[in-house]
Amino acid sequence: MINIVLFGKPGAGKGTQAAFLKEKYNLTHISTGDVFRYNFKNNTALGKEAKVYVDRGDLVPDSITIKMLQDEVEKNTDTAGFLFDGFPRTIAQAEALDAFLATKGWEVTGTVALEADDEILVQRLLERGKTSGRPDDQDENLIRNRYQEYNEKTAPLMGYYQKQDKFYTVNGIGSVTEVTERLSAVLDKLN
Repeated sequence: MINIVLFGKPGAGKGTQAAFLKEKYNLTHISTGDVFRYNFKNNTALGKEAKVYVDRGDLVPDSITIKMLQDEVEKNTDTAGFLFDGFPRTIAQAEALDAFLATKGWEVTGTVALEADDEILVQRLLERGKTSGRPDDQDENLIRNRYQEYNEKTAPLMGYYQKQDKFYTVNGIGSVTEVTERLSAVLDKLN
C-alpha cells in the first residue's frame, strides 16, 4: 500500500499530475474539493453540516473534513493506495490522517510538493481563468492571497513530514511529461 500526499500551490499542476499518477500506480485519487462537492451535491449529513459553515464564509472544521475523507477511504479499501490531493492542510489534519491510517495498519508513504515560482503560477492561473470560469483564477489579488494562505498553512506541514523523512520536492515547471517523469522518479523510490 502506497499512500501519497500531493502538495502544491494553485496552478502548480496537482490535478493534471494526479490524473497520471493514479493511473500509473493504480491509486485512488481523493481530492478534498471533489469530496466536498460530492457531499454537497448528494445532500449527505456531512454535506449539510459543512454547508452551514461554507454559507457563513467560515472554514469547515477539521472534524467534518476528516470524517468526509475517512468515508472516502472506507469506500476504497481494496485499492493499491491513495493519492491525497488538498489534504491535509494543517498539522492537526496530518495527525488525524496518520491516526486514521494507523487504524488500518497503513501510513503516509511520502509527501510530494510540486514547486514553482509564484510569478509563473500567477500567469498560469490568469490564463486558466480565461476558460475555467473560476473567479478566483481571474483576479491576481485573489491568486496572491491564496498563495499567502498556502505559505502560512503549508510551511508547518512540510516540517511535520520532513521530521518523518517523508517529504520530497519536485520541480513543477516544464512540460507535463517532464514533471510526470520527475514525480515518477520519487514515487518509484517509495513504492
